[in-house]
Amino acid sequence: MDQQQVTCYRHPDRESGIHCTRCDRVICPECMVNASVGFQCRECVEQASSARVQPRTVAGGSVAADPFLVTKILIGLNIAVFLLVQAVGNRIALDLGLYALCGNDPTGGQVCIGVAQGPDQWYRLVTSAFLHQQYWHIGFNMLSLWWIGAPLERMLGRSRYVVLYFVSAIAGSAAVLLLAPDALTLGASGAIFGLFGATAVLMRRLRYDMRPILALLVLNIVFSFTWTGVSWQGHMGGLVGGTLVAIGMAYAPRERRALVQWGTSAAVLVAALVVSAIAVAQVTS
Repeated sequence: MDQQQVTCYRHPDRESGIHCTRCDRVICPECMVNASVGFQCRECVEQASSARVQPRTVAGGSVAADPFLVTKILIGLNIAVFLLVQAVGNRIALDLGLYALCGNDPTGGQVCIGVAQGPDQWYRLVTSAFLHQQYWHIGFNMLSLWWIGAPLERMLGRSRYVVLYFVSAIAGSAAVLLLAPDALTLGASGAIFGLFGATAVLMRRLRYDMRPILALLVLNIVFSFTWTGVSWQGHMGGLVGGTLVAIGMAYAPRERRALVQWGTSAAVLVAALVVSAIAVAQVTS
């Protein structure tokens, strides 16, 4: 037997009679890794680990150690902004809330405020979804976000869940600007209604009993149209946006899953921005 066959492939000065069960190279005790049968070299173990199939969510996302982390962060952000509003006053709501209003000033010139003031105010499409003024409002929304959002985050994975949440929020804002541009609108309800729609889509995809989510959704829709001071426009916009995004995520073919999922999300986002632009153009015309 020659030298190549009896010395470790990593340490030529060390003789050994042990071979890696995967590549058959000679390995010394320092290079041995216990396997189910015999020993393997470290390179083969590393290659096997990198090739191991990672667990995925229903929508193809990565399974996280804490499947509810994003929902916790969103709840924390909403509560932090609420406390800031309580401490500073309504000025925050006026600066971050969603509305578009144009009118004539005493000199006869036109003055626009809110989103209609200009492109630099379009941040309100997102910031308005983190504003609440009443305790009952933030309490109800945060409970809904936890009950609906946390299971949904686990089913989708973090990145898809974040996209769903924010696209739903922007879709809700777009509907408000189109249908009620002069109303000061606050709250995470549009995004949460998007999560309701997405939950219904995923339950349908997984063939779960849909009666509980449909009953809850119907009750919330009725509440949206009958309770004074509730923005049904934002609720319905978020519901439509979230449902469309979820359809793309849940029914994307496996071969082109990522392309269809992110493409659908981008299309809904662009549509919401176009609707917002049309709404602003109508107000400023």
